[in-house]
Amino acid sequence: MAKRNRVSKGADVDKRIKEGRGQGTGFDYKPWLLVQNVPSRGLVTRIKGWKTTRVHHLLSNLELNYFYVLEWSPKVCDIREQYPLLPLSETIAIAQQCGIRHPLDPKTQQPVVMTTDFLITMHQPIGVKDLARTIKLAKDLLSERTLEKLEIERRYWLKRDIDWGIVTEHEIPETLAKNVEWLHPFQKTTDLSPLTEPEINRIATTLNLRITIDSKALADMTAECDDQLGLFPGTSLSVSRHLIANRQWQVDMNKPIQPSQQLVLLATPITEVSRILGGAE
Repeated sequence: MAKRNRVSKGADVDKRIKEGRGQGTGFDYKPWLLVQNVPSRGLVTRIKGWKTTRVHHLLSNLELNYFYVLEWSPKVCDIREQYPLLPLSETIAIAQQCGIRHPLDPKTQQPVVMTTDFLITMHQPIGVKDLARTIKLAKDLLSERTLEKLEIERRYWLKRDIDWGIVTEHEIPETLAKNVEWLHPFQKTTDLSPLTEPEINRIATTLNLRITIDSKALADMTAECDDQLGLFPGTSLSVSRHLIANRQWQVDMNKPIQPSQQLVLLATPITEVSRILGGAE
């Protein structure tokens, strides 16, 4: 949801803008809020993105799970988290029009810059499209004050003709998120260092032969591959995670990937679930 930012003084806001916060795209984007800026009720995470190759700042477990889902979607080409609703004067005006109290810094009692959790850029048949998504636990939507702040956010994006929506834990495919979490550290070949690309290809060739004829559990099959090729234990399992992360091995991501069980490959890619982006097509 639109989180409170303790930076409320005009000079501090101007400083962040000069630093490039809330500006840029892809690798160059800088979130308005960093994990060290905001107290969180859950896990805060700094994680390097597949799509942007920069460090993302995620302020809750729910944000992290949604981020994993976005990382997996081939439709998503950019993820900008903690996006500021600027200028501050605009959200203040919206609040006044609605008869809503604008979020204030509890210490200074000055209006604070609001943020949207994710501004997402998606591929379209022609060009790209931006979506704004705020992440909330379903129970928090029972709060009248929460709904008031969300109304400010909704109207801000409506004025920009940008699709805005709320995503709760009920719209985030938990199994998919957990699978991507397991795969995430091994998406790039450099993540498999000190293995070289020729070594990775050699291991992948052996794994490709085994996966089509071997009914053993993934952990057992990859352990045998390690023995066959004289590799350190766990090397082939890491390469298998790399193959899945890059869709060289197609699996049903809506079913748990468990190394203790056989990995079943799909003949064709599984269709992406529509709820992956909070209902957006």
